Order: sequence, then structure tokens, then C-alpha cells
Amino acid sequence: MKALAPGTVIFHRHRGYGVITAVNLLTGWISARFGTEARALDLNLSSDEVQFGDGEPILFRRAPPDRMPHARLMQMVRQLHRAGYQRLYLYSWPKPSGLHWRWHLFTGQREWLQRSWREGWYGSGADYNFNPVMGWGDSPGATTDELVHTLAKFDPQGLAQALGRDEDHARWFEEVCEALLPGYMYSLDMDPATAGQDAPALPIVPVRAGMPAYSGPELAWPPGWKGIWRKQHLLPAPKRNIITGMPEIPG
Repeated sequence: MKALAPGTVIFHRHRGYGVITAVNLLTGWISARFGTEARALDLNLSSDEVQFGDGEPILFRRAPPDRMPHARLMQMVRQLHRAGYQRLYLYSWPKPSGLHWRWHLFTGQREWLQRSWREGWYGSGADYNFNPVMGWGDSPGATTDELVHTLAKFDPQGLAQALGRDEDHARWFEEVCEALLPGYMYSLDMDPATAGQDAPALPIVPVRAGMPAYSGPELAWPPGWKGIWRKQHLLPAPKRNIITGMPEIPG
């Protein structure tokens, strides 16, 4: 399916040609403006017989689009690794609601929990549902090559920090991509219930609606995560006043 995003030209059998003004990839509802109408019309892609402007039908239920960008990001990172940018890492984790997954690209040191943040290198599936772009000047539905070139143009200094070798991580990432793409993504969410285990299974999530749960072999976590589950991650105990013995409350 072609990209569905604000600005896409569509055709409706009763109203003719129009332009999408808002889209929700999670529910399949869009708002579109037709001709000289002052108000946008709400339509359902599953039942309102909407087509792309060139006549191609929009089969939202039969061929649903990706509701999250993580698989496309994995393809891009995989290509950059093959080009020698092995110090590029993709962190994925769910929002507290569990409905959407965040993503974060970072470079340089492989510090998963203390990674550095660069503007434009992170996002959320909640935003992607309404405007399916990564946020660095890319277009909806951009190919892997186009994503690479727009990222390099957006932040060449940041991408330059990814140039270098990290063979362990690049080998792990290649194996994960081979097993999961194009329909699944990995999450690096650490379930508190797994504390004390040496290496619980890597969480796998489908990127499109209607896909079955992942049933392939268990995948390893990325290098640098081994042993992180062996102890509970608790906040440090507050300092106590040496005179009263009571915990000190920060000002």
C-alpha cells in the first residue's frame, strides 16, 4: 500500500478528488477536504470506498499499513551497518499505556541506559499514526535509501559519530533483522517480573494490525545487556542524618 498521510490525494465515488487533512493509521479514519467545501469530511478507509488519486484502491483491512515505524528504522540501520556505520543503535520501548512504542537512534558509545539525545533522532508511534514520518525531513513512505540520505542531510555531524566498528552489535542486529523483518520489531522493555533471570526472551511486537503473534525462535538481547536482570533496579536509599538518624529529604 502507498503511504497514507496528510496531503495524499484521494478519490471518492460520490465527491470526486480530495486531499487528506488528517489520518489515523490505528483506526483507519481520515479527514479529507473535497473541492470548495469549507469543512473536512470524516471517512472510514475500511467501508467508504476511498481510492488513491490514481485509482488504486485503499485496502485498509486486507493490506493494513505499518502502524509504527520501527521495521523501517531497522531496515535503515541495517543498511548503515553494512556501509560501515556500526556504531549506530536503535532503542525501542513501549509507552506506559502499551498502545504505542517509542524509538530512539543514538550513536557513539553503546550506552543503552545513559545514551545521548539529539533532536530529531527519536519519536513515538503515537505521532507516527497521524503523520507517518520520522522527523528529519523524510517523506511518508520513503524508501530505505531515501531515509539514509535525508538523515545524512539533516544531521551529518551526528551520523559521522556512527562511523566505526562494533562487530558484536552489528552481527546481533543482522540476525534480528533476518528473523523479524518486515513484519515484526523488537522491544527493549525490561519487565520487572523478569528480575533475577539471566536472559529473558527478547520481546517481539508486530508492526501491522491483524498479524499473528511472533512464533519464531527466541532471540538474544543486544550485546551489553547480559547480567542486567540479575538484580532488582531500585532507587538508592536516602541518606540519613548522623545525629537524628532520620532520612534526609532533598531541598
